[in-house]
Amino acid sequence: MISKTKLLAGFLALAVPVAGLAGCSSESDSGTERWVTTENTNVDIDWNKVNEAYKTANGPDDLEKKINEIYEGKEIISVSVQDTDDKTQVVTGFFDKNTSGSIDEGEKIFTIKRTITGDGQGSVETQGHGHYASHGPSFLTIAAGMMMGSMMANAMMGPRYVPMYTQPYTTSAARHTSLSSQRSSFRASNPTRFSKPSRTGKTYGGSPSRSGGGGRMRGGGRFGLARAGRTTRPVRLDG
Repeated sequence: MISKTKLLAGFLALAVPVAGLAGCSSESDSGTERWVTTENTNVDIDWNKVNEAYKTANGPDDLEKKINEIYEGKEIISVSVQDTDDKTQVVTGFFDKNTSGSIDEGEKIFTIKRTITGDGQGSVETQGHGHYASHGPSFLTIAAGMMMGSMMANAMMGPRYVPMYTQPYTTSAARHTSLSSQRSSFRASNPTRFSKPSRTGKTYGGSPSRSGGGGRMRGGGRFGLARAGRTTRPVRLDG
């Protein structure tokens, strides 16, 4: 007769590989889902600052500098500026991932459309795209006499204004290096804004111990040693 011990051992030998296989499959699948991320989806953009940057920019090179100071991610934002007619200008912000100097599919971040609506009056419409599509459209009214940069002020000159960017201006790949360097200097000079706390909420460095050494130990002495106040050591009971 087969003993209960042998019967149980045979059952476990069959069950363990199946359970182990199921556990590996589940862990692999959940791990894949957890670590799959999408580029450029975790950095917010302050749209009020973007509109202000456009309103006060003195030209496309000044605008792209301001935009990259606002953006807190690692990527460089390229801009394209085009006058579609004497009243309308369209600015496009995009991640030039392949440094082609053109706006390829999936690269567009936002568009700013400036329209002259009358003598010394105009409007600015801002719309997000891709991950930022939830923003907009938002509208800003502009008028002569407001504080603005030459890029927009020139457009308010009425009939004397000649569109400068009928041939679009686009951030070149060569500009990325200087923009990155300039932005690094800007961030270094604004440590309060760009220094992020630990996501765990922990403070690194720890409190020094009373003896002047490293971080303070928790839980008293080491295991197996008598603590202060204990009169006897644990007694081993042999069963």
